[in-house]
Amino acid sequence: MARLFGTDGVRGLVGRDITAELALRLAAAAARELEAAKGLGYGSKSAPPVRDHRLEKQPERLTAIIGVDSRASGDMLAAASAAGLVSAGVDCVLAGVLPTPGLAYLTRSDGFDLGVMISASHNPYQDNGIKFFAGNGYKLPDAVEDAIEARLVEDWEPAVGDAVGAIRTDLAAVERYIDFLVSSAPAPLDGMRVVLDCANGAAHRVAPEVFGRLGAEVMPLAVHPSGVNINAGVGSTHPELLQRAVVGLEAHAGFAFDGDADRCLAVDPAGELVDGDKIMGVLALALKQRGELVANTLVATVMSNLGLFRAMAANGIDVRVTAVGDRYVLEEMMAGGYVLGGEQSGHVIMTRHATTGDGVLTAVQLACQVREAGSSLGELAGLVPTLPQVLVNVPEVDKSRVAQDQAVLEAVRQAEAELGDSGRVLLRASGTEPLVRIMVEAPTGAQAEAVAGRLATVVARRLGL
Repeated sequence: MARLFGTDGVRGLVGRDITAELALRLAAAAARELEAAKGLGYGSKSAPPVRDHRLEKQPERLTAIIGVDSRASGDMLAAASAAGLVSAGVDCVLAGVLPTPGLAYLTRSDGFDLGVMISASHNPYQDNGIKFFAGNGYKLPDAVEDAIEARLVEDWEPAVGDAVGAIRTDLAAVERYIDFLVSSAPAPLDGMRVVLDCANGAAHRVAPEVFGRLGAEVMPLAVHPSGVNINAGVGSTHPELLQRAVVGLEAHAGFAFDGDADRCLAVDPAGELVDGDKIMGVLALALKQRGELVANTLVATVMSNLGLFRAMAANGIDVRVTAVGDRYVLEEMMAGGYVLGGEQSGHVIMTRHATTGDGVLTAVQLACQVREAGSSLGELAGLVPTLPQVLVNVPEVDKSRVAQDQAVLEAVRQAEAELGDSGRVLLRASGTEPLVRIMVEAPTGAQAEAVAGRLATVVARRLGL
């Protein structure tokens, strides 16, 4: 049986894969696992509780906070999750619409034992998902998610009488997150003109307010969520609108977030896209120059471009490589005490500020670096060259066999022999969608396209359903 949790929580089509019943059962199972594992560490908090923002009905009880992005199905799943939590004796706060990193921040700063985020990130509105954060603001480890999944089938007795949890709403919680983001900026952004594409998602209020309070001239895009327009032709998965707007409005920079604002891509004044690799490279070089890059090390995934690795090596920066998924980046960062890591897709983690990737925080820090350096974003991003890279998704295949099929493996070996040291090939099963992802880097775009096309044909023929 396939594992319920993917690389970023439980995610799928609402009404088929993600239902109110599943949300209720998952939340109740998470509450029972957290209660049973008290003192084992993953639910412990590193900051003292802020009692003003918590329920006071039963101080000895576990408490949870629930946030949603702007999908129409969010309220249904939040209500079901709250029902599951209180049925297991947990007091619960509904925080409304806020970014996933905001939910992680509030879980930690306000002293909650559990955070529940209802979001499918960059997926279309028809999808939704559920992810959990421990009291320290970090995503739960795989082993804990497995334990929660195992509890879905166990018999248990719901709370009764006074043991039933309480629910309240705290729509001002997002203000505390905004205050944190503003305080993270090392300097104001007075006079800086920025375009913010908020993907009609969770950042639609947060990002413009943060940049406005920092003194920037803000031109917002996609800040009118309807429940069904999240990520629809906008945001980090569709930056074309932002690119045109930055050029047309003569902005100093543009920033695009995804639906739950845990990732950020940037656009320079010429309209060129600045991806997560370039953002990490710019920030790593700045931290090294200030003597703040621990062990002169950046953490990235196997999907990062060879150009990033070469630029970092040329500047005396080591790059530690992990599997795809910001949770694996974070695990490596925590193990080595590193302060900067992320993914090409725009998940950037700065552990001195946050416990997870934070798109608005990333945008603030990058904008401040542009201001401090006195250079344009294009000039800074140019320090991290990009090797031609082609990404191909092959749908309707048995992704579980991608690492075992001998014909696929032989095709990969042939491609690697052709490219030698001048390129790279990566095939992997998507952790969030029914796809095999193919990545090819080569000296020229034409060669990368040709190699990727041949591999996609083999994968579709050998693994097709």
